[in-house]
Amino acid sequence: MMQQLIAAPSVSSVSPEWDQSNRQVIERLADWCRDAGFEVEILPVPGQSGKFNLIASAGSGPDGLVLSGHTDTVPFDEHLWQSDPFSLTERNDRWYGLGTADMKGFFAVVLEAIRGLDLSRLRHPLVLLATADEESSMCGARALLDLHRQLGRHAVIGEPTGLRPIRMHKGIAMEAIRVTGRSGHSSNPQLGNNALEGMHRVMGELLVWREELRARHRNPLFEVEVPTLNLGHVHGGDNPNRICGECELHFDLRPLPGMSLQALREELEMRLDRLRAESTLDIQHRPLFEGIPAMETPANAAIVESVEALTGHTAGAVAFGTEGPFLNAMGMETVILGPGSIDQAHQPDEYLALDQLEPAMAIIRGLVKRFCLD
Repeated sequence: MMQQLIAAPSVSSVSPEWDQSNRQVIERLADWCRDAGFEVEILPVPGQSGKFNLIASAGSGPDGLVLSGHTDTVPFDEHLWQSDPFSLTERNDRWYGLGTADMKGFFAVVLEAIRGLDLSRLRHPLVLLATADEESSMCGARALLDLHRQLGRHAVIGEPTGLRPIRMHKGIAMEAIRVTGRSGHSSNPQLGNNALEGMHRVMGELLVWREELRARHRNPLFEVEVPTLNLGHVHGGDNPNRICGECELHFDLRPLPGMSLQALREELEMRLDRLRAESTLDIQHRPLFEGIPAMETPANAAIVESVEALTGHTAGAVAFGTEGPFLNAMGMETVILGPGSIDQAHQPDEYLALDQLEPAMAIIRGLVKRFCLD
């Protein structure tokens, strides 16, 4: 199964030249799930050609367990790999290949863990969920949210966490601000209106806002316990002897649980309004993508307590985003837990250590027993 999943390209990217369909992965998973006795639905993602979600379910009732993952990978630099990214290669007690850890490999681990399970014995539902485009637009998870369906009560997303459970992560917003002035000859500043100078004031305002956010919000469970704001990209003007007519800044903002992306964007607009009132420059703000909300599942949730008991680790917090907040919004209580390390994700020679496989399958069997059989 692992070989076939890795051999099926499913890169998702905001760049059209890299973006691919995930159909091959979904069809392989659908066949294996049918063979195991699941009822399978393949759902095209609205408005996204070649993108599909899969829901494989067994049992019935309002409760139950959802095991979830995304079928896409990030783009890759083939010349930096020591082996073919689309061929599963074993060396050094590791399986190398694009998606082994992040996170096609999780599906193979789940299906192997439940091999031979008599689905007629289920007292509560067991659902396998496979989504599209987590690495780019999150359109797969958003499409599931739009279904307004109750898939289960307890959910595990198998992102690579080294088999240590995660119940909280920060959100992600990526924003653009464009300042438009008027170009002119640099020998006479009165001939133009310098957008770069206006952007200097915008950047200063953002850095002041960052300090205020840090002062107002803090969570010591995170390694970086405050929200972060990173100025990541700026471009303006075209020549030293021309007054800059346009300048654009891109930045990312990572809020803590409890901080709303919409409220943050409204607060940003209020701050920009003050700058607009003081300037003759045009200042426009737009999100670069819809954003990922922060996630928090209560420490006393049954799924949290169960994975802590099975792994021997207290559920923690991370800065990277997942589909967790979308599953929580569908009525689930979600933890992030899977084999492999996030340090290998998005890297050349991505791998899954073989000594993670048996412990991962034992955890999955324990969760199925706890939430579907007992």
